[in-house]
Amino acid sequence: MSGGLLVAGTTSDAGKSVVTAGICRWLVRQGVSVAPFKAQNMSLNSFVTREGAEIGRAQAMQAQAARVEPTALMNPVLLKPGSDRSSQVVLMGKPVGEMSARGYHGGRQEALLGTVVDCLEQLRSSYDAVICEGAGSPAEINLRRTDIVNMGIARAARFPVVVVGDIDRGGVFASFFGTTALLSKEDQELVAGYLVNKFRGDVSLLEPGLDMLKGLTGRATYGVLPFAHGLGIDEEDGLRVSLRGAVRESEVAPPVGDEVLRVAVCAIPLMSNFTDVDALAAEPGVVVRFVDRPEELVDADLVVIPGTRGTVAALAWLRRRGFESALRRRAAEGRPILGICGGFQILGEHIEDEIESREGAVDGLGLLPVRVRFRREKTLTRPVGRALGENVEGYEIHHGVAEVLGGEPFLDGCRVGGVWGTHWHGSLESDAFRRAFLRAVAADAGRRFVPADDTSFGALREEQLDRLGDLIEEHADTSALLRLIETGAPSGLPFIAPGAPS
Repeated sequence: MSGGLLVAGTTSDAGKSVVTAGICRWLVRQGVSVAPFKAQNMSLNSFVTREGAEIGRAQAMQAQAARVEPTALMNPVLLKPGSDRSSQVVLMGKPVGEMSARGYHGGRQEALLGTVVDCLEQLRSSYDAVICEGAGSPAEINLRRTDIVNMGIARAARFPVVVVGDIDRGGVFASFFGTTALLSKEDQELVAGYLVNKFRGDVSLLEPGLDMLKGLTGRATYGVLPFAHGLGIDEEDGLRVSLRGAVRESEVAPPVGDEVLRVAVCAIPLMSNFTDVDALAAEPGVVVRFVDRPEELVDADLVVIPGTRGTVAALAWLRRRGFESALRRRAAEGRPILGICGGFQILGEHIEDEIESREGAVDGLGLLPVRVRFRREKTLTRPVGRALGENVEGYEIHHGVAEVLGGEPFLDGCRVGGVWGTHWHGSLESDAFRRAFLRAVAADAGRRFVPADDTSFGALREEQLDRLGDLIEEHADTSALLRLIETGAPSGLPFIAPGAPS
């Protein structure tokens, strides 16, 4: 086998990432060697591969689902928004500059088609199957000419396409039909059918609509996936909950100790790698919330300032919102604060930034003896070390270089009283280190909280990926999906008017 499939969606957040991961996990359990692929990803949640390449965290998660090591081939183009109008372009894992949306879609994107096709072909030569994830919707007709991630890559590879629709939002039948009808005849020839996601209720009530959809389009529905709570997988473009909500949707075990530990994560602008706090939320008795008002810090036992693509802008936001005085009071009282990456830089004394914000010299919050200077080269590493008496590993993604002038050493950063800072993302996924850190936080916060001694974040992640594989195996037409992957889209699929220009 040397086949593949493109998982497209009627909208962003229709479920493309989880369906792609689920298909990868189902295939590898069948003995098929499989790799994920997303030609172009727009996300502030990224990961560093072992060769030092930056890719989207969703593709790293999908690689784990496929039980393979993630590489830059799986996500050759990553766009990291710096504003509503511009993004940093990361090509084959390395930043190559900032570009406006108009400049990117005006020619640069189309020029990258050769690169992404080469990456896909390299994966096809090494694996039995490649499962591609699209972006947004393939029916964004204003962008079709320069598309390299939806029908553009499907046409180049002659891959069949399955379109995923989120029925929980409503309008899924119109979305399926309209998505197909807005594609050109040549693109429609590759759209094999549909996959319904997030269905609640009795599937038999949905079947008449699926039959009518097949009559209207000539295309089958390859499965109806039920709504699944608490999947907890890495997201691409936004929080999986509102700012007022908790991180986890599923029920968690009661606390081991007498009290819970409350964690407030400051929802700063251009927040990146907020998945760092998922490992905290996995602990029984730890309640994690994203907050955007300083009064919400009052009853928090730990405040986290996460990473950000805009350190100086996030610092200004914290000051404008009134967080600065609240954080200073916490520090003076010895109440725990953790800054990660951009959050660590914000906690320092001084920032020199001629690269990201181009604001020059800016005073930080002054809670840690650290001075930061931004440089054009980006640090992309996978450090390992020891802290709090435990082994720990993580990954670094930052332009700012920190000069630590005092305090107690903590990973690559420092600690002063209850204020901790580090550039290391992912460190809290190291189980023994996370437990040691939570014990220190609980002691400083005066909470009778005890971390569970048997929580394995890696095992929980594997359980979630197996759940995704189960969803595909139990609720999709896996025989039909396998035929698509092996032989491509069925021939003779009807054209749905009006179509779009070729």
